[in-house]
Amino acid sequence: MASIKCQTTARINDVLHVIHRDISADLSGKRLAEIAAYSEQHFHRVFLKIVGENVHQYVRRTRLEQAANQLMFDAERPVADIADACGFASLSSFGKAFTVLFGTTPGAWRKQDKSVQTPPYMKEPEIARAYQKISSQILPLAELVELPSQSVAYVRHQGYDRSIRFAWQTLKAWASTEKRGFKKQIGLHHSNPSWVPLNDCRYVACLVIDRPLGRRGVVNGMTIPGGLHAAFEFSGRYGELLPYISKIQDQWLPESGFRAKSTPALVHYHQNHFLDADECFKLTYYLPISFY
Repeated sequence: MASIKCQTTARINDVLHVIHRDISADLSGKRLAEIAAYSEQHFHRVFLKIVGENVHQYVRRTRLEQAANQLMFDAERPVADIADACGFASLSSFGKAFTVLFGTTPGAWRKQDKSVQTPPYMKEPEIARAYQKISSQILPLAELVELPSQSVAYVRHQGYDRSIRFAWQTLKAWASTEKRGFKKQIGLHHSNPSWVPLNDCRYVACLVIDRPLGRRGVVNGMTIPGGLHAAFEFSGRYGELLPYISKIQDQWLPESGFRAKSTPALVHYHQNHFLDADECFKLTYYLPISFY
């Protein structure tokens, strides 16, 4: 029974990888069911059970969250272009869906004064204190780097909080069982906590591997796409990373002249605060960017 559940989770993870790899692609129920190797009807039932949200809602929300990023941090790009890049067939359908999720139109969202908005993570006292601590600090200089594609083993997690630790412990135990090293640890940040509640944010704990997985289950394998990234070096304690990321999104990106890509930002941990006894981190944060 446990083996069947692991196989099911692995198939749904394959689907989630396809969704987040390119949100503008054909993500119809029929195509995603084919990727999972299920009948379409059975696929919808399984996806809802594993993810806790039906596939159409998940795809739509993911596309809209990405569109919200693009609208806020790429002020010159036409709304129609953003709608198309995020997989919407028409500007009208995009506008209606966006208003339902965010309670305002795409145009009004873009015009909001971010400086007077309170991010959801500020409701967490520990993170709010960290935000105040680093608010006056200047961001480190960005370095532009071309990252290669990377093969990883991974565990998905919902929520940006200390519960991420369990995902990392799972991955570390798997590496030990499989007699693999546990050196290059990468976290994928699928959600922007500036407007997505922390409990709803999607995170992926990843370990770079040098050979494919023999079996899949709780731990699965994928390839993180490479490309141009802006790299930032940070060190600190638990609670301070999200404010740093927010400063990159709010300050550096709009002034940089670059566009954020739809692939997730990633963190290379040199010291992982989810595994460190003192909850300290040293890491490189990579924001995927493009010229156009």
